[in-house]
Amino acid sequence: MTTSPYAVNVATLINRPGTMQEMQLSITVPERIGEGMIYFDTGAELEVELRLESLVDGVLATADVSGVLTGQCSRCLQDIEQPWSGNITELYTFENEEGTEYVVQQDLLDLEGPIRDAVVLDLPFQPLCEPGCLGLDPETGEKLTEPLPEPEDIIDPRWEQLKGLLESSDSVPSEQREDRA
Repeated sequence: MTTSPYAVNVATLINRPGTMQEMQLSITVPERIGEGMIYFDTGAELEVELRLESLVDGVLATADVSGVLTGQCSRCLQDIEQPWSGNITELYTFENEEGTEYVVQQDLLDLEGPIRDAVVLDLPFQPLCEPGCLGLDPETGEKLTEPLPEPEDIIDPRWEQLKGLLESSDSVPSEQREDRA
């Protein structure tokens, strides 16, 4: 395992079941987390309050993670920053067995996978700069500050002749319409 900013040394916990260690980490994100319209960009700071508990077969890592997401509003494309916080709980085993996802290697455990999973699963699909964002005006491209007026019903020019027939039948008295039928 290469040393990453997410790596935590657990040498003091190995083979000492019942031992607990708490620490606070500040991690600078080495590469973007998230692929949508909002994400943790390269260089973003993540604050991690980590609790490590030694067990017989591994180390239980529990953490509260927080940081500031950056991206764009999905309606008006304005740049936004949004605070984010989440929790992770993951068991890192000492031996790489079938069905284990995370393993303590060279006295280190890597928090990148659980942090990335927690962030990506919690990202909104359509982030907004504000809850009532109206988006952009389709004609000017400017951000809307109030809703657009309801559009008038525009009749397709191909049906214009039928409109004339409808108007002429409205001018015929109802008795004459019954006689025609």
